[in-house]
Amino acid sequence: MSTHGIIRLKLEEQIKKSGISKSKICHRAEMERTQLNRYCKNDIARIDLDVLARLCAALECDICDLIEYIPPEE
Repeated sequence: MSTHGIIRLKLEEQIKKSGISKSKICHRAEMERTQLNRYCKNDIARIDLDVLARLCAALECDICDLIEYIPPEE
């Protein structure tokens, strides 16, 4: 873990909570399925703010529902 902590996407949990299929989210957020899966697995180097905005709209959620900060361990 970084000395500054990490940012983790909670997208997979939010998708399950919403009950909306990944296919429907891809359509609503105008994303490819592979891109959505990478975001779900936290397998991205840089977060695209436009993508996050589209995901929030597609899932009808707030940004804090998708992102969490995990502080460094002492």
